[in-house]
Amino acid sequence: MNYQWYPGHMTRAKRMMQEDARLVDLIIELVDGRAPMSSRNPDIDEIGRGKLRMILLNKTDLADAEANVQWSEYFREKGYFTQEINAKSGAGMKKILPLVQEACREKIERNRRRGIINRPVRAMVAGIPNVGKSTFINSFAGKSCTRTGNKPGVTKGKQWIRLNKNLELLDTPGILWPRFENQKVGERLAMIGSINDEILQTQELAAAVIMFLQKEYPALLRERYQQNLSTDAYRALEEICIIRHCFKKGEEPDLLRASGMVLDDFRSGRIGRITLERPKEWQ
Repeated sequence: MNYQWYPGHMTRAKRMMQEDARLVDLIIELVDGRAPMSSRNPDIDEIGRGKLRMILLNKTDLADAEANVQWSEYFREKGYFTQEINAKSGAGMKKILPLVQEACREKIERNRRRGIINRPVRAMVAGIPNVGKSTFINSFAGKSCTRTGNKPGVTKGKQWIRLNKNLELLDTPGILWPRFENQKVGERLAMIGSINDEILQTQELAAAVIMFLQKEYPALLRERYQQNLSTDAYRALEEICIIRHCFKKGEEPDLLRASGMVLDDFRSGRIGRITLERPKEWQ
C-alpha cells in the first residue's frame, strides 16, 4: 500500500506556521511515543530553525516503557529539551512549565537585563495530525480551550492561549509532509491513526500490524486473542473473525470488521504497550 495523505489545508497551515514562527521563542513539538521519529514532521525542523526546541513524547502510556526511556535519551543527546507525558491522564504535565523556564532561561535573563520584566514566553505547539496537541493544551491550561477529537485534522486554524503571565501558547493545525520517502514511516503513521482511515486499505493495514506484533510482541498478541495465531497475517485475520464472532451472512468471515477491531485494539492499547521503532534504527 502507498501511504500518502496531504490535503490542501496542510499547505496553507505550513505557510502560516512559517510566518508565525517569527513571533515565538520556543517550539514545543509533540510526537507519538509509539513512533517518535516517524511522527516527526521534518518541515518543523525547517520552520523552527534558530528557535529553542522541546520534544514531548506523548501517549507514552501506550508505548513500551523501555523504549520511552531510550527515546528520551536519544532526543536529549540531540539537544532537545524532552519530557515523557500522557496529555490525556495528565502524567508528566507538571514538569513542563519548569522545563519551559529552563529552556528559555537565557532569553528570560537577557530580557531582564534589558529592562523587559513581565514579557511572557511565547511557544508554538506543533506536530502531525492526531498526536494530541489540543488535548495537551487543554490539560496544560486546566480547561477546555481548544477543540479536541480522536481523528486527524480537528484543529484547522491557529489559536493563541494565555496560560499565565509567564507563558502563551500558539496552537497550530497538525501537518504532514507531501511525500514519505520511506514507506515504513507512512505505514507506522497509518497504524497510529495519523492518516485518515478513509483512504486506507483496512485489511492490509491490520495485516501489517499483526505481522509486526508476531515478530516483536508475540506474547502480547497471543494473550489478547487467547491463542497462537497463524504466522500468515491474513489467515490470522480469519482466525480473529472466529474468535470475535465476526461473520457476514452465511457464516462468511467478515475480514473488514475484524481488521477494524485489530486496529482499534492496537491504537487503544488493549493489546498492550507497543513501540513501533527504536532509536538504533535512526542512528
